[in-house]
Amino acid sequence: MQEKRAWLTKHADGLRRALMLEPRGHADMCGALLTEPVSAEADAGVLFMHNDGYSTACGHGPIAVTTIGLERKLLLPRREGEVVFDSPAGLIRARPHGVGPDRVSSVAFTNVPSFVYEAGVTVKLERRALGADIAFGGAFYAIVDAESAGVPIEASALPDLRRIGMQIARGVEAARAIVHPLDPGLCGISGTIFIGPAHAADADLRNVTIFADAAVDRSPCGTETGAVMAVLDAMSLLPSDRALVHESIIGTVLRGRITGRETIGGYDAIVPEIEGSAWITGEHVFLVDDEDPLRDGFRV
Repeated sequence: MQEKRAWLTKHADGLRRALMLEPRGHADMCGALLTEPVSAEADAGVLFMHNDGYSTACGHGPIAVTTIGLERKLLLPRREGEVVFDSPAGLIRARPHGVGPDRVSSVAFTNVPSFVYEAGVTVKLERRALGADIAFGGAFYAIVDAESAGVPIEASALPDLRRIGMQIARGVEAARAIVHPLDPGLCGISGTIFIGPAHAADADLRNVTIFADAAVDRSPCGTETGAVMAVLDAMSLLPSDRALVHESIIGTVLRGRITGRETIGGYDAIVPEIEGSAWITGEHVFLVDDEDPLRDGFRV
């Protein structure tokens, strides 16, 4: 799947730009592309894209892809009650719930093993230093406390969140090499996760992720939820008998729970299961005219 991602980057990146950016998309758009699988166990391959390229993994992606894939019969799973995807970060096992003639009510997927790569990394932020935990949940993230960063997790603060989030991610990458212990193709910081107190009474934490080229993840973030769970587990703050309810900047939630433990290249890792729901909002025909000067999309 990493080779497929590399091929797209070299040969068909204009298609990603056309779909993710204006006038067809927007700077914070995420997308998923179904491919042939590369392993005997998978039903399909999936590649995730955004405003700056292709993610190694995406958490809300499998929820959306499984929902639309089953409701529109784009996927024909070989196992009842499970859809298996190949991704650049590894196998993703998705379990749809409430499948009727035309509806998937929720999807739970087993994320890749998630672990704390380095805790308490000091990042220089303008005139002060900030602590960040580096964790892997399908991609590497710098996880910081929003209050300590001096910015609330609110829509009104998005310009500051974008700016500070990119400063933190680039600061971590400048200070050290971030490489997965078993797969050198999984490297670098994908984004910054800001965490803080939840707004909803039934949620545990509120978060927003700044990723790619200052994009804002409006979902509660699946791979990010796995990374945050790994940090909380390492701090003995994640009870094993209940799910973590992770709230997004727009109030939607994902639920994560630990289903297993592994050792990944010397790191203690958890195996998270993430659950959420998706709804189909439309079915579109996109046109790309070779004579259109904006055929590859644009950003302002």
